Amino acid sequence: MRIKILLLLYSVISFSAIAGKTAEGDEDPVKGNPLKLSGYVDSYYFYNFNGVTTNLGASGFERIFDHNANSFQVGMAQLKTTYTTQKVEGVIDLAFGNHGDLGNYGNAYSPIGMEFGSTGLAIKQAYISWLISDRLKLTAGQYGTHIGYEVIDAPLNFNYSLSNLFGNGPFYHTGVKLDYSVSDKFGLMAGITNGLDTKEDFNKKKGIQAQVFVQPLSDWSVYLNYFGSDEGTDSRNYTHWLDLATTYQVTEKLLLGLNATQGANVTGKWAGAALYTHYDFSKTFSLGARLEHFDNKEGGIYLTDANGNGVATTGITVTGSFQVSPNLMIKPEYRYDSYSHGSYETFQLPGKDGSLSKNAQSTLGAAMIFYF
Repeated sequence: MRIKILLLLYSVISFSAIAGKTAEGDEDPVKGNPLKLSGYVDSYYFYNFNGVTTNLGASGFERIFDHNANSFQVGMAQLKTTYTTQKVEGVIDLAFGNHGDLGNYGNAYSPIGMEFGSTGLAIKQAYISWLISDRLKLTAGQYGTHIGYEVIDAPLNFNYSLSNLFGNGPFYHTGVKLDYSVSDKFGLMAGITNGLDTKEDFNKKKGIQAQVFVQPLSDWSVYLNYFGSDEGTDSRNYTHWLDLATTYQVTEKLLLGLNATQGANVTGKWAGAALYTHYDFSKTFSLGARLEHFDNKEGGIYLTDANGNGVATTGITVTGSFQVSPNLMIKPEYRYDSYSHGSYETFQLPGKDGSLSKNAQSTLGAAMIFYF
């Protein structure tokens, strides 16, 4: 028994010593615990002034995540672990709930059969980054997209509801990418992926992603992004986005942002722009707005009418943000969206009787976001 105890103590001491070393045998310079745990959960309620219980319409893409109206909902629960050493970062980012399922729709089925479900649906991100040098980093796995201004994580966006630009772009990629930091004010990224919003690849061709980062001024950041992939199986169907995202910190309290996107596939083209602004009135309260126009009248992407024809939409979202504590935000929000079609007459949204009879909707509500 004494020998077993001594061996156990030796194993623990040896493992601790190994864990504190890098592959080269030097002490890891990362201070503190290299393993970090973070996450969040958000809950929302929105009233739709059309008197309906859904914020969706003919296409199912009128609202990207907050689908339900007049109903208390849990949006998403996230649990993220990050392990960082001198040369390597490993990330396991799991998401559960309505928004987690919607954002990860490409991983909905198990490779051993649809009837078995899928644990892949819970994987929001799972990747490894290798810092080859101080300026060059290689990342492999499943990671969030670089396209767009907004992200899927509620604590990181100022507006709670997500834009049409976000919803009609890619959500994530599975592949490899290289980031090269030329300087603090100029960087490049290029990568190869399986395709659009999936861990699988349904043809032999790969997707291409790229980004150029420029910081002309200390308070002004510019990202020029590209993603393209041939999603065709029997014939060529190249889908691509060219995207601009930029922020400018005008003053200590005032931030301006802009997102502009143009995309195309064999069906048609789409384009849109969103202007963002928010002002910090105090350390605990901020107010911001998003003005957006998205044109998909050629029907190339998801936002269409009941007949499959393309739609354009214009909307404004006004959001307040109360920082209740270091781990809790409350965001009251009003959103108005109107839809326009081509030369034909049709309706985009349901009325009280459930039939499509509206071309505009207003919602008012709030979200509570806990994060750590």
